[in-house]
Amino acid sequence: MFCRFLILLLHLTGFIIAVDKGNFKTCEQSSFCRRLRKVKPDNTKYVLDLNSLEISDHSLEAKLMNTEENVQLKFLLVTLAGDTFRLIVDEYQPLHPRYRVEDALNGEPQIAKLELLERNKDAVSVKLGNNKATVKSDPFKLEFYQGEALVAIVNSRNLFEFEHLRSKPTEVDGESDVPKVDPGAWEENFKSHHDNKPRGPEAVGVDISFPEAMRAYGIPEHADKFALRTTGEGGLDPYRLYNLDVFEYELDSTMAIYGAIPVLYAHGLKHTVGIFWHNVAETWIDINNSKDVNVVSSIVNLVSGNKAENRVDTHFMSESGVVDLFIFMGPKFADAVKQYTTLTGTAPIPQIFTLGYHQCRWNYNDETDVVNVIDNFDNGDFPVDFIWLDIEYTDGKKYFTWDPVRFKHPLEMQHNLTATGRKLIVIIDPHVKRESGYFLHEDALSNDYYIKTKDGNVYEGWCWPGASSYLDLLNPVVADYYSELYSLDKFRGSTDNMYIWNDMNEPSVFNGPEITMPKDCLHHGGWEHRHIHNIYGHYYTKITYNGLLKRTPNTRPFILTRAFFAGSQRHTAMWTGDNAAEWSHLAISLPMCLSMAVAGYSFCGADIGGFFNNPDTELLQRWYQAGAWLPFYRSHAHIDTKRREPYLFEQDVQTRIRNALRLRYAHLPVWYTLFWEHTKTAEPVIRPLVYQYPDDTNVLDIDNQLLIGSSILVRPVVESRASTVNVYFPGGASQIWYDSEDWREYPGNGVVNIPVTMDKVPVYYRGGSIIPRKDRPRRAASLMHDDPYTLYVVLDENNSANGALYTDDGHTFAYKSKEYLYIQFKFKDNTLTSSIIDKDAHFSSREWIERVVVVNPPKGIKHADIKSKSLGTLKLETSYTNDERSLVVRKPGVSVQEEFTITLV
Repeated sequence: MFCRFLILLLHLTGFIIAVDKGNFKTCEQSSFCRRLRKVKPDNTKYVLDLNSLEISDHSLEAKLMNTEENVQLKFLLVTLAGDTFRLIVDEYQPLHPRYRVEDALNGEPQIAKLELLERNKDAVSVKLGNNKATVKSDPFKLEFYQGEALVAIVNSRNLFEFEHLRSKPTEVDGESDVPKVDPGAWEENFKSHHDNKPRGPEAVGVDISFPEAMRAYGIPEHADKFALRTTGEGGLDPYRLYNLDVFEYELDSTMAIYGAIPVLYAHGLKHTVGIFWHNVAETWIDINNSKDVNVVSSIVNLVSGNKAENRVDTHFMSESGVVDLFIFMGPKFADAVKQYTTLTGTAPIPQIFTLGYHQCRWNYNDETDVVNVIDNFDNGDFPVDFIWLDIEYTDGKKYFTWDPVRFKHPLEMQHNLTATGRKLIVIIDPHVKRESGYFLHEDALSNDYYIKTKDGNVYEGWCWPGASSYLDLLNPVVADYYSELYSLDKFRGSTDNMYIWNDMNEPSVFNGPEITMPKDCLHHGGWEHRHIHNIYGHYYTKITYNGLLKRTPNTRPFILTRAFFAGSQRHTAMWTGDNAAEWSHLAISLPMCLSMAVAGYSFCGADIGGFFNNPDTELLQRWYQAGAWLPFYRSHAHIDTKRREPYLFEQDVQTRIRNALRLRYAHLPVWYTLFWEHTKTAEPVIRPLVYQYPDDTNVLDIDNQLLIGSSILVRPVVESRASTVNVYFPGGASQIWYDSEDWREYPGNGVVNIPVTMDKVPVYYRGGSIIPRKDRPRRAASLMHDDPYTLYVVLDENNSANGALYTDDGHTFAYKSKEYLYIQFKFKDNTLTSSIIDKDAHFSSREWIERVVVVNPPKGIKHADIKSKSLGTLKLETSYTNDERSLVVRKPGVSVQEEFTITLV
């Protein structure tokens, strides 16, 4: 009991100042990882019986034989729409059902017709579009081709392993009646925790190799570089995917943290292939990247004159489940990302004000504190859209309640917020306080809603309230019950304008093994927690999403989550968790969110200023400046940190933070349009340079820069006392980038050392872009809805540009009934044209065009003529600025609903 109390106390006080790696397993300490990692390339026991092969219009099916143990497995290769293959391997008649993942995919994948190319006794080949798959019999192997190029090989190194379910071996005189297996196969200890394994070993693993690939990316979440590093021979443990509450996580690490998305992209200059390992059990992934060659290999290649081969080898290992592998054939990086994101679903359009600034800390003390924070934001002229309440708002950490003293009038508090254009977000965590009289605990006990121990008793762990239990979210009755708790009559004191933060949903259990739930706990359907662990947080946020939909059916929900799996982007935003007030944590937020973006999860951000410890003012200012260019923009801090609201600092610091916030709000039309386009095209909102410029070898490892869409290039300053930073400008010499402040030109042909001050962040607009902004300062995004636009027309070498703008009511689902405007802007031959892209859609907007700024303008312009149906033809004033680097067209005054032309004369 004392140890439990000590763990809770350390969390509450923040006295844990660095991750205790001893609380978390290494691969060697994980029995199944240890077993599968020992499989050697001479493991040729798996043979595909092509005599049993059955071919349909969209699949191949055959028996896959384990010849050593005489076990038959079912092999299925399916061709899917979008140049995607799906490989499934399962037992024919398992001793127990093997878990098949539900809800990660966005519906059942659409099948596509395959074409049989060749069949003989040793192999069979099929065609899908421009792609080919060849299945080889002995040893079992799959080869995938883009055109004639071999781009991926499944079981290339014969590391495939499928541990079939079996009865526990008996022992006679100390000798087992079956061959020896790893001592952790049937039961396993870690520290003081014992894992009973009633089903025994059931791990699955497969290696996938990518000839010609130069880098691998993906498999978030890790606090690591964007380009994945070599493990094993590289001296690193495999990348681990196992949702965990890692207190003050370590940087540059392959350790698991809060979320898991097992999607990986192997990228070369000619081809990119993606794979999705559709498995929610604990997973380890070894990477061997040819770019990480050792010194001896480099010398041998140099002496022999051989060119080092480009190749990425991977090895996926999961504790349970089946082999369910999707192969995305690209052929470009962007194609593979879109293929994966389409499979698991795009993020819905967020309410536009959720893209504004969020102010949070653990905790605002009471209702008066909340009012004072908003008043001070207004007095300091800082925009903000949300105030957040952490766990202390509740009555004794009982969720769906309010502290009866400090938050006695929650409705009045929220009405005061909404009167200023702001809204409230409160935290709801999955642990349920075990307290007599607490309605949620009483309901769960009386209705048998809790997760059980291996012995069938209600599981009890420790979290913020102390003794806690956890709802069995796999039970649809429990899911329906819990979602109903968000209704206004159940969650008394809530309103339609209150939104939710789901934290600690890995789930976090302070006294559990690895700070989470024991694997042998039991869920609905007889599944052990080991089978579903990585999707528990996903189910929790899905239930919350459904609850908010039931509460307010025509309003888009907003939820923030810490734990997630593939597909969670359909319900929630996420953040990088409990970071620290250190420059390294600021820097790592960029590759972490870029990894999320290519994994289909664009709505990502990091706690501004760091959650733990106290940033100095330089770090705080730089974090506000950098955070403005990530989709989710929130400040958050630990309960023991000093207050750091922007208005508490010296005037020069306030000015820089205010400028960063205003720059974010000015670009809200850009963010909102990109999220709309994401729902239609599955392209990420933020992008690594390699996504947009896949054939440029110089960008393969750049993860301290990012693109907002394709038109804005940002290089945040993440180094202390920097006077210059290196910026890489991509695209070739014909591609010009323009400094967004003074419109200086930078051709896209390499690295430039850019001077910076505390007021300067390198942000560039791409030549050929049209960027809509709202430049009038407001105190909240909800108050900007009818404000006018300024169009920044940034001309390329051909004096042309194009861009788009999406607008709707900003918060409802009316857009699904075609109530929106989607507008295309084009500039060519000195004429700016506005046209409606989707003419079937209609939205009555009061927004209008206030200014047009033409960057790199033609010379000698005297005025401009605007022409539209309502205005007729009018003459507009123009003036050159910034040493004629830009031209301003004043007050066009035309509605965005109306198609128009503006011609420079």
